[in-house]
Amino acid sequence: MLNHVQSHRWNESVDINPLYSGLVPDGGVPRFKLPAGPMPPDAAAALIRDELILDGNARLNMATFCTTWMEPQVRALIAETLDRNIVDYDQYPQTVELEARCVNILDNLWGDPDGVSVGCSTGGSSEAAMLGGLAMKFRWRERRREQGLPVDRPNLVLPTTVHTCWPKFCQYWDVEPRWMPIQQPDYTLDPSRLPELCDENTIGVIGVLGSTQVGKLDPIERMAAELDGLQQRTGIDVPLHVDAAIGGFVTPFLEPDVVWDFRLPRVQSINTSGHKFGLVFPGVGWIVWQEPAALPKELVLSCELLGGSVETFTLNFSRSGAPVIAQYYNFLRLGFDGYRAVQQACRDVARYLAEELADIDSVQVIAGGEQLPVLALRVHPDYERRFTVFDLSSRLRLRGWQAPTYALPPNLEHISVMRLVIRNGFSRDVAEMLLTDLRREIGYLESGGRTTK
Repeated sequence: MLNHVQSHRWNESVDINPLYSGLVPDGGVPRFKLPAGPMPPDAAAALIRDELILDGNARLNMATFCTTWMEPQVRALIAETLDRNIVDYDQYPQTVELEARCVNILDNLWGDPDGVSVGCSTGGSSEAAMLGGLAMKFRWRERRREQGLPVDRPNLVLPTTVHTCWPKFCQYWDVEPRWMPIQQPDYTLDPSRLPELCDENTIGVIGVLGSTQVGKLDPIERMAAELDGLQQRTGIDVPLHVDAAIGGFVTPFLEPDVVWDFRLPRVQSINTSGHKFGLVFPGVGWIVWQEPAALPKELVLSCELLGGSVETFTLNFSRSGAPVIAQYYNFLRLGFDGYRAVQQACRDVARYLAEELADIDSVQVIAGGEQLPVLALRVHPDYERRFTVFDLSSRLRLRGWQAPTYALPPNLEHISVMRLVIRNGFSRDVAEMLLTDLRREIGYLESGGRTTK
């Protein structure tokens, strides 16, 4: 977000509680300039805490996929390791070792048949996704150059449900996006349309394992089959990248028979978010390529600034190793059965909410936690003249709940939905409180804004 300081507020000071007098510098604390001198650490911390009370309660935030709770033991580990620079291999070799273990754990979790892969941690799944996109572009460019063909018109086939990072990738790295719209009743794409969108300039196709809009899984196996058929008919070899930012830490545990991962040779790379259902505080993401050859050498740079030769292929450079250590803690702490139990509990709560909401005539549940712990609901068309999901979201905010509302992507933009993300720690008891408030506010809106009992 770009913040511009307004000149007429330049000299305004932060309001100070009278109890802090004597603890802060004379003249108060300027809002947009450094104070003239230091203040006691307790005073600085108290001032910031007073400011932060205006933030919402993270546990009532139904909008974010990001983890909002971790155990005190791992919080302590995070605090102890915030100073470790993950790219300083020479100084922090064991942190780097734990990162490598995490990459191999994910490669195994995602069904790599030979267990030979390459990958790394990132600042989040958006950075990981961009690395996957760059690898596809560089490999395409290398093939074209070897054939003596032009490399000035790359394109990427994208579902309209992709995360914002993908159009950003196309804009930043000069790649034409080719959009595949989602459709009812599944609210996902039609794989049979892939061949008409792909050509010799297509660097890859993106499949989404869990859309942010409605939490639906793209039919990755069918997408791979369509691309296999395209290669057999035309010789055009288009790799498939799976954006598993949401589902990468859910589907392997709850739907192990769903084939979407490295069991499909067509899937060349996968990104995921450790700070979503990977159960780690922001920010950590992961990118894994099925084969080392899928990572072009042009993306790997050698750096000797930190005392040893380091090969790096992330967009960031210096970054704390604490989130990686927290991810490894979760792997050790939970194991396969622990992750499965956590994700199953979240999905059970989502399914319970969906079943209860289905009994309310004025709303329709279009995604009810069937695949991921995510709900999406719309106002029934018969009630749209009375209220909208935007009205309902505003009413819920009065009770402290934060529920995002938005129109679906093109072709379905006439449908507006509210999304509810059920994360670790969102218990059945909390769900009951949410249901009570939902029923109350829906009744209020159904009645035209009159209080109902």
